[in-house]
Formats: sequence, structure tokens, C-alpha cells
Amino acid sequence: MGTEMSGASRLLGRVQRGRADGFPWSAPHWPGAVERAAPDRKLGVDYDTQWSRRYPARLVRAMLLDNVSRPLAHLVAAPAVVGAEMLELVETPVIFVANHASHVDTGLLLSILPRRFRHRAVVAAAADHFFDRRWKAHLWALGLGAIPIERHKVNRRSADTAAALLDEGWNLIIFPEGGRSPDGWFQEFRGGAAYLARRTGRPVVPVHIDGTRQILAKDGGPLRRHRTRISFGTPLTAAEGEDARRFGVRIETTIATMADEGRSDWWTARRRAAAGTTPSPRGPDAAAWRRAWALGPGPGDDPEADEGRWAVSRH
Repeated sequence: MGTEMSGASRLLGRVQRGRADGFPWSAPHWPGAVERAAPDRKLGVDYDTQWSRRYPARLVRAMLLDNVSRPLAHLVAAPAVVGAEMLELVETPVIFVANHASHVDTGLLLSILPRRFRHRAVVAAAADHFFDRRWKAHLWALGLGAIPIERHKVNRRSADTAAALLDEGWNLIIFPEGGRSPDGWFQEFRGGAAYLARRTGRPVVPVHIDGTRQILAKDGGPLRRHRTRISFGTPLTAAEGEDARRFGVRIETTIATMADEGRSDWWTARRRAAAGTTPSPRGPDAAAWRRAWALGPGPGDDPEADEGRWAVSRH
């Protein structure tokens, strides 16, 4: 009897100590000396976007694009579309390659694409920015058809995902600068778009977007109304023997010529391109204030002041 009472007392003591420590009523403490594996959150490049390409999600996205994004884009951005006939020269799927100055770019571009492109499009989005939180990943995957892309280093999974979607008939929108321009000038183009075009054999449609920075710049500020201009160039395919690096340079040069045309005219831009004197879309190597002054106004502003400032970047 005494032995049984002694055992019960010890058991009661253990339970009371357990209650004081929280366990087993709450999660146990992890030993400080033992390395703990990071939780599997399935975010970033590992986020699975397959659900966003199933019919229910596609229907929701189509309704949002057609009934919300398009009217809003015309209200806020008043886009002037140049070269839309170029889209009639290609069969889907294609790779749209555009410069990037604002978060407005993606929604605006999607809103003006014909339905055969718009309703079957995915957007390459920075995995570390748009897919770093679960709610953000859900939002952008549903609203824009975004897929996570590693922008700071080569990631085979990102490339394989994009290539597979192109093979399945999805159009791809990609911003090769890897992020929004901090001052409106182009940043260096990365080679992902050219690589995917070479790998899949799909054509590249170069796109120049102008005026969105005045609506919503990278450095913040309120949303403002401003006219924009979206230009589509002649579809490009890699020539026989042309590697991804050289093809990437050709894509960037083409968009630079389109930017020059937006600031001058078609003939002037083509003459400069033929002579190899196209103004650098990366702007002058100068102080920030001079770069801002050289960039000048956007579409719809004073064309004489615009041309004068743009000329500064040629020297």
C-alpha cells in the first residue's frame, strides 16, 4: 500500500511539473543545442501556381481583367497603343519582353492585349517580392497569373516552369530588367527571355512602355493620372547560330530604338539605329539630378522640351 501511494505521488509530481512547464498541454521547447530545420513554407520559387491556371481561377481572372483592369487602365493611364498590328503576325504562345518602370506596367499591358493573348498569359514575377508571403502569393497568382521567378541568380526550376508553360500554350510576359527602374531610365537587361526564346523556339514581341512612372513611381507617392504609350515591335526570333547572349542584345537594342521613336519619330529613330547612334536608354552617366532632367517629361507633355532633354542622353 505504501509503495502504491509513493508511486502515485511521484506520478502526480510529474504531472504538476509538466503543467508548470507547459508540456504536454502546449508545444515542447526545442533544445537550444540542436539545429532546427527551417519550416517548409512553400513560398518563393517553391510556390505552386498550378491552381491559378485551372478553369475557376482563370474565369475569375478574366472577369477582373475585362471588367476592372481595362476600364481602370483607360481611366488612369489613357494608353495610346502603337504597333498593335504586329500582334497579328504571330501565333500564340509568344514571349512579351518589356521595360519596367512601375507596378502599373503589368496590369496596363495585360489590359490592352487582345483576348487571345490576355486570357492565356502568365507573368514572370520576382519570387522574393511577390511570393514572400502566402497572401501575396495567392493574390498575384490569381489576379495576374503570376509565376515566381528567381531574379538574383540562375534558377533551373524557374526556367523549367516558364519553358513548360510556353510549351503548354501559355503566353509569357517578362521584364528582363529584373525590377522597376529607380529613375525611369532602362536598367541592364538580363538574359532569361532570350534563353527561353532559344530553348522553346517561341517568338519574342518587344514592348516599350512609357508614362507609367508618372502614374506610380518606384519611390512611392500618390497614384496620379497620366497619359501613357505602349508600343509593340516586330516579333523577333533567334537566327540560326545566334546564341542567347547575342539575341538578348538584339532584343534590348530593338526596345531602345522603340524608346527613341517615342521621343522623336519613326524615321529619325530608324536612321539613328542604322547608323548605330541610338540614344542610350540607360541615360547619361551623370548625377541623379542631371539624369532626371535628361529624361524629361512623359507622353502627352511638351514635345519640344521632351526632345531637348532626350538629346542630352546622346552625348
